[in-house]
Amino acid sequence: MDPVLSVLTDTVHRAQSLEQLARPLLALLGRVTGLESTYLTVIDTDKDIQRVEFARNAGEMTIPEGLAVPWADTLCKRALEEDRPYTDNVAECWGDSDAAKALGIQTYVSAPIKAHDGRVLGTVCGASASRMGWSSEAEPILLLLSGLLAFSMEREQLLAQLQSANDELSSQAMTDALTGLPNLRAMFDALSRMIALARREKACVIVGVVDLDDFKAINDSLGHEAGDLFLSQIAGRMKSSLRAGDFLARTGGDEFVVLSLGNLSSGDEMIGERQQAVLALQLRLAESGVGLYELGSGYGEVQYAGASVGVVALAADTVSPEEAVRLADHQMYQVKQRRKRLRYVS
Repeated sequence: MDPVLSVLTDTVHRAQSLEQLARPLLALLGRVTGLESTYLTVIDTDKDIQRVEFARNAGEMTIPEGLAVPWADTLCKRALEEDRPYTDNVAECWGDSDAAKALGIQTYVSAPIKAHDGRVLGTVCGASASRMGWSSEAEPILLLLSGLLAFSMEREQLLAQLQSANDELSSQAMTDALTGLPNLRAMFDALSRMIALARREKACVIVGVVDLDDFKAINDSLGHEAGDLFLSQIAGRMKSSLRAGDFLARTGGDEFVVLSLGNLSSGDEMIGERQQAVLALQLRLAESGVGLYELGSGYGEVQYAGASVGVVALAADTVSPEEAVRLADHQMYQVKQRRKRLRYVS
């Protein structure tokens, strides 16, 4: 078998990524042409730059990987526009290219890497600081390599786009659209991870449930749009009251859940510290919601007396995520009943 064909067959068969395909092909191009540097570039049309993605350097001249050059200043753009795949006198052909001057390029060859719809994704190039000849056998190999790299590059870009779309859908599935907070699904996912961490770190899990008392009255009197504005504002206030490591989620229409970690060490002193942590979180959440809410034109303002907040500290090795939320919800209900009795008495 022809040595070149043998390398191509083996490379294509083994490559699992663009890099695994590109590096052997650049080495092959260097061997066939004798050029000092062979490299693959990616063209970012949004930023209007060309970046060297992979490079093979076998001489004094070095084309560095990661080098980014304005697309308008590149030899590749000039070669494409003039349909000139090869020159051994860059200074004469394109003396206005600052990038070529800085790199000391004298001989230059390139072929575009095109998508199936004709878009130029990048180029496969070769360069030397001295004048090098160009054989008739080298050109078809260069074009063959550009075709192979085009397929791989387009495939990787498609996979990246699919992954990005999947990440966005996953994010949407875990986010409350109104407040931007994590939703019920995200909360249980975070609580499961927090329980696992608490077990490893010998800590306890602190869970708080917040129910917005009298929220229905705001909705009924001012309308759902005003209610949504109120929910967004109170969510922001609660989030601002928490520590950096705390987790806040909206789990229902007017219900929120807060997750935190606490110390699990035994002894009266540590038990007292956990109780203080529970009370402090409960107080922060309750106080954060109290106050005046400006709901904008047409809705006026609302003076809110605060929410009912139930907080519990639980040993991670004795509770499931569902049980933890249920216990915190029960505690919140007890607080709500006490608040109702106090309002009734007053």
